[in-house]
Amino acid sequence: MSRDNSRIRLIGTRAFYAMVLAVVVPIIVQNAISNFVNLLDNIMVGKVGTNQMTGVSIANQLMFVSNLCVFGGMSGAGIFAAQFHGAKDAEGVRHCFRYKLWLSIILTLISVGIFLCFGERLMRLFMNDENAEQRIRETLGYATNYLRIMLLGIAPFALSQTYASTLRETGDTKLPMTAGIVAVFVNLILNYLLIYDHGGFGGLGVDGAAIATVLSRFVELGIITVTVHRHAERYPFIRHAYRSLRIPAALTRQITVKGMPLLFNEALWSLGMTMLTQAYSLRGLDVIAALNISSTVSNLFSVVFLSMGSATAIIIGQLLGANDAETAVDHAWKLAAFSVMLSAGTALLVALVAPFVPAIYNTSDEIRALATRLLWVYASCMPLYSFCNSCYFTIRSGGRTMVTFLFDCVFAWVVSLPIATVLTRFTAMDIVHVYLCVQLADFIKCALGYVMLKKRIWVNNMVAEGGA
Repeated sequence: MSRDNSRIRLIGTRAFYAMVLAVVVPIIVQNAISNFVNLLDNIMVGKVGTNQMTGVSIANQLMFVSNLCVFGGMSGAGIFAAQFHGAKDAEGVRHCFRYKLWLSIILTLISVGIFLCFGERLMRLFMNDENAEQRIRETLGYATNYLRIMLLGIAPFALSQTYASTLRETGDTKLPMTAGIVAVFVNLILNYLLIYDHGGFGGLGVDGAAIATVLSRFVELGIITVTVHRHAERYPFIRHAYRSLRIPAALTRQITVKGMPLLFNEALWSLGMTMLTQAYSLRGLDVIAALNISSTVSNLFSVVFLSMGSATAIIIGQLLGANDAETAVDHAWKLAAFSVMLSAGTALLVALVAPFVPAIYNTSDEIRALATRLLWVYASCMPLYSFCNSCYFTIRSGGRTMVTFLFDCVFAWVVSLPIATVLTRFTAMDIVHVYLCVQLADFIKCALGYVMLKKRIWVNNMVAEGGA
């Protein structure tokens, strides 16, 4: 391939970037504000104490698995919704919305049941420090109380995602963004009032942080549902959506066949990431505290390439649904290149702020220094994550969900987790070097993703007659 062809493939026109930015900027804004408030939440809890911060971090590892299951479950129907919208089939989008409703109810019941029965035992897996029994008991107490309150927020979160994901797939990214922004500011204000006893609410600490998060999720759900139902002419999929919750059997089978690998992928991938944290926790509670700080900061900057993944799924899915395969292929490469370029810029920002943000936390100098080093590792690998993310969402947009399952989840369990387990259990390697080795394994995923994009195995219109 010549250099000129490479440039044509990777660099778009002004109209292309204007189109991409129109889709991705609202998603970035919503996610950035949400993650910024999460950072402030984390700092607020961290100001109360290290044990409180660590307890919340461990409880959120379980919530992370639950949230990713919701995301994965919605994604299967979302592939079809984007393609139905591209084909201008409002009834098809409506059926996808109903499928998500049923799935949100089922996943909520499963998550609440598991956490009520096994939550404390699961959180104990992350507490490995033979010389800190008292600290472990305190941390577990904070984690348990936080998780019990957070269970009340699982249902509104799942329902919000049902609406918000369908809105994005049909081209409206502004309403989810607006609702998300309002919700995160409600969360921030309530955190300020409830954690520290500003306003006479009793200084609830960790419990106050959980209550604030749950209430903000109800606010987000209320804004989205009221707006959508009051403006049904703008959102035709919602018309008569609740008149019947029946979904055609053939479409249900089709979505389930394509969607279950995505649900299992997100469930097993998030569980794999949680087990990674558990492997790192073998080096002590200080490592968990440092990982909590570094991940909260890195999540704030990762919204750029993660949002680009969501935009890629929407843009490519609509093009495939409109039977414009060649434009979809052309845009896939340009979107991947744009995502990597943006992530390189944000990686530089992460490296610059790495020494300063951990200093805000009320914790030890050792934990702050470790968090800074972990952030530098993350920053150096961000372009890798970005390209892998683009490949994942491009392949997923064509319904090749079994391939994405192998690409994402199986890789985490077969490559990343064994590396971390072996290095933490059987070597004395410094935890930062262990973390670096695990992250660099993504070079393998980049190579696999490049091959799959080039082979065009993802080019598939599923809503046309005969679509796979």
